Amino acid sequence: MIQTHEVIKSFDGKEVLRNLNLNVERGTIYGLLGANGAGKTTTFKLISGLLQPTAGTIRFGGGVIQAQNKKFLKEMGVLIETPVFYEHLSASENLEIHLAYMGCDMAAIDSSLLLVGLTDTGRKPVSKFSLGMKQRLAIARAISHSPKLLLLDEPFNGLDPMGIRQMRELFLSQVKDYDRTVLISSHILSEIEHIADRVGVLVNGSIAEEVSLSEVRRTCPEGLEDYFFNIMSGGAKG
Repeated sequence: MIQTHEVIKSFDGKEVLRNLNLNVERGTIYGLLGANGAGKTTTFKLISGLLQPTAGTIRFGGGVIQAQNKKFLKEMGVLIETPVFYEHLSASENLEIHLAYMGCDMAAIDSSLLLVGLTDTGRKPVSKFSLGMKQRLAIARAISHSPKLLLLDEPFNGLDPMGIRQMRELFLSQVKDYDRTVLISSHILSEIEHIADRVGVLVNGSIAEEVSLSEVRRTCPEGLEDYFFNIMSGGAKG
């Protein structure tokens, strides 16, 4: 579904990503891990077309992502950094604007809000929402137009334990029931361990390891957290 080849991204002459090679298989959940500043958000922005690579290519569904062609955005559901809404409008009204922009039917509004637990907000403006409610709305917006790929950058931010569990189950169902692909980042490694089929670890702007969760469990019985810290410290895996 997603393949990056030797991608470089520089800002003011400084390389944030270098020779990035990432492979996300269709119909799977891929967890992108890394310390703060490793380049996770930059990677998400490159894949969604918000940024352009300095060098290298990014392929989505077999085609190369190009700046002048935004048609691929209809096939992506994106949550990157702090979500932005029309604060004076309700959850439903914000989804109406999004779906109109995407050229999609409005029928998905109620079902999307139901999936994220926001059916009882009525005409309440988003400005009155808690951080967790805004995060739920951002997830509803990402799935509302039935994309092939979900790009979720720290989607558990602001959620309470119940909300985290609900969204975890939602992401799993998106893959199982709708054959979607999910590329997700999170500092909550236990959540990635619960849902991911495969993980990639970003270190200094490059993928240091790309491995299945079954392989992580085989080589590191203590779990993903120990596996991750082994890589970050330069130690041997397993």
